[in-house]
Amino acid sequence: MKTRQAWHWAAVLLLMAFAGAWSPARADEVPLVTGEHWTRSSEQVKKSYLIGVANVIQIESAYHAGNAPPDSQSIIPRTVRGLKGQSLDSVRSALDNWYATHPDRLQRPVIETLWFEMIVPGLNSKP
Repeated sequence: MKTRQAWHWAAVLLLMAFAGAWSPARADEVPLVTGEHWTRSSEQVKKSYLIGVANVIQIESAYHAGNAPPDSQSIIPRTVRGLKGQSLDSVRSALDNWYATHPDRLQRPVIETLWFEMIVPGLNSKP
């Protein structure tokens, strides 16, 4: 049980570290990485962000250790299925392309774009 709690807190700390790295935030707001941040970032920064997202997913999956919660209680199983077959580079490229073709939507959070433009379509195209 202590190992599961350690993984959970590691995930929380990782999320906090990534949130703080993007911009200073007041204690009462959660900073979101938007298309503005994304389009101004280097390829390495973009990959670092995606690695952080992937690590949180892996930590959460390890925390549940083969006893994944149902889709109604966690987005992790759907995220894993929706991104199956994708690589860091393919996700980065897809996000780059989406923001390039939607310059009027740079305020949209990257995690929202990832969900609605990649994960959900990935779920709909798989049996």
